[in-house]
Amino acid sequence: MTDTTTAVQPLYFDDMAVGRRFKSGEHAMDAGQIIAFARQFDPQPFHMDDEAAKGTLFGGLAASGWHTAAITMRLQVTTGLPVAGGIIGASGDVSWPRPTRATDVLHVVSEVVEATPSKSRPDRGMVTIRSETRNQNEEVLQVSTVRIVVPRKPGAAP
Repeated sequence: MTDTTTAVQPLYFDDMAVGRRFKSGEHAMDAGQIIAFARQFDPQPFHMDDEAAKGTLFGGLAASGWHTAAITMRLQVTTGLPVAGGIIGASGDVSWPRPTRATDVLHVVSEVVEATPSKSRPDRGMVTIRSETRNQNEEVLQVSTVRIVVPRKPGAAP
């Protein structure tokens, strides 16, 4: 399945066909958000001061990767991948091939790459999702691959 849908209804294990794609809504970044997040959670100069950041490998103000990850999570939960009962992670891998900038408008494109029913718990399964957080130019800012626990619809036969 290669369709890209913006999901708003709760998703269950049986909705997670390999190849199914989901696209989230958008989030507009700005310098104020980047600096506020950095002050609280990642107080490095390239996240808090554009002038200081110019002398770094970023060449200017860049959002913390953890800030990008937090926005990714919000976009997936609210519009891109609203798993019934919440997104419950079991494991994951994340990378940031490009920095997130104050002028970026983020969205997330996710694809189901594996779905395995639980042998010991028939009310759920494990789903591997590969997500790209992209900006308005479709440049990939973050790539994550996560295994999540996804419940089956109540009363659904395994």
